[in-house]
Amino acid sequence: MPADEFDVVILGGGSGGYACALRCTQLGLSVALVEKDKLGGTCLHRGCIPTKALLHAAEVAETARHGSAIGVHATLDSIDMGAVVNYQQGVVGRLFKGLQGLVAHAGVTMVEGEGRLLDAHRVGVGDRVLTGRNVVLATGSYAKSLPGLAIEGRIMTSDQALGLDQVPARVVVLGGGVIGVEFASVLRSFGAEVTIVEALPRLVAAEDPSLSTALERAFKKRKITVRTGVRFAGATQEGDVVKVDLEGADPIEADLLLVAVGRGPVTEGLGYEEAGVTLDRGYVVADERCRTSLSDVYAVGDIVPGLQLAHRGFAQGIFVAEEIAGLEPTPLVESGIPRVTYCEPELASVGLTEEQAKDAHGDVETYEYNLGGNGKSQILQTQGFVKLVRAKDGPIVGVHMIGARVGEQIGEAQLIVNWEAHPEDVASLIHAHPTQNEALGEAHLALAGKPLHAHA
Repeated sequence: MPADEFDVVILGGGSGGYACALRCTQLGLSVALVEKDKLGGTCLHRGCIPTKALLHAAEVAETARHGSAIGVHATLDSIDMGAVVNYQQGVVGRLFKGLQGLVAHAGVTMVEGEGRLLDAHRVGVGDRVLTGRNVVLATGSYAKSLPGLAIEGRIMTSDQALGLDQVPARVVVLGGGVIGVEFASVLRSFGAEVTIVEALPRLVAAEDPSLSTALERAFKKRKITVRTGVRFAGATQEGDVVKVDLEGADPIEADLLLVAVGRGPVTEGLGYEEAGVTLDRGYVVADERCRTSLSDVYAVGDIVPGLQLAHRGFAQGIFVAEEIAGLEPTPLVESGIPRVTYCEPELASVGLTEEQAKDAHGDVETYEYNLGGNGKSQILQTQGFVKLVRAKDGPIVGVHMIGARVGEQIGEAQLIVNWEAHPEDVASLIHAHPTQNEALGEAHLALAGKPLHAHA
């Protein structure tokens, strides 16, 4: 095969792109991976990993602040944001180095530069043209703003907020989705006064309403101000102050406006439409097998409508590699992808919300197991619950959790939902004591009609 001809050319080296590349090489396919920035993409450098490092620093701060409640008398002197960022970048750097080694060892041909789709089988990178029997689009997403709202100075997105050199005294977070509540949680733990402004009627609107209600209650206890059902009207900067104007409400003054209104697809100016790929509002239209409107061209990750999660990108990248190799993999079910929001308290869910389950199955049964009955949760001094949604006399179709560290329980929850387990199936399994994992077992025991530490 000539030097610039490959079985697969992948445009974008983020979660979906590099996962696809690694699986392709495992299956004996030659791969060129085009990346204009850094291998690992948003997740590794500006998303999942650095934000969760910040969240861990925030957790340590809260532990120090409240240690006296359990007899550990510690003091929180200050937050050294420079040191926090160094810790964060150390984590990112080690993972980045490991990923580079992994991709090199696999024999993936890395091509640095901005790629452009020329047609169904060719990608241009500068003066170089890469030809592939198949092309995979995996160009990821960017932090969005609102029309007329310039990202500059004290108005920033999560990209800039990851490198803050000091803790602002007053912060307005514009947007109450996953990114917004995570940053609100971090900044509050670091000592900032935080106000969340969200146009929708509740926080984390994609989650089951019971989680939204519980999160808003928990944030109120943490003295995070939540303004839902309030629309943003504009913002101006004067000196060190940002004035945030709201429709039908008094303006708010802050030291920082963090814009967290979602992420948009990176597809503009990359030749997609010109080559014949159908787009919808900037997103690539793809079928359940990740095929675009152009023969032999696939799309994965954040550019495909749906959950913008790194592990969804991983899974789609692996799926496409196996599809190209002729293995006929089973299509991914979007609702079966686990979701975790890493604020304090954490949210974790998989499957259908109660409303979605009613639409899909008609009659449903639900059960909420309060973490107050869970020994490990009491030790951790966390509040929350596990909510199960079941099709009437059928399998569990949704699991929704809130509380400290519940994200660590989503693994079993996604097996329960995706393997279509009945409460009785899970109730027969033994969960270690004392763990938070027991809460899942207890919830299923109760829904199966034989509760142990709960009322039926």
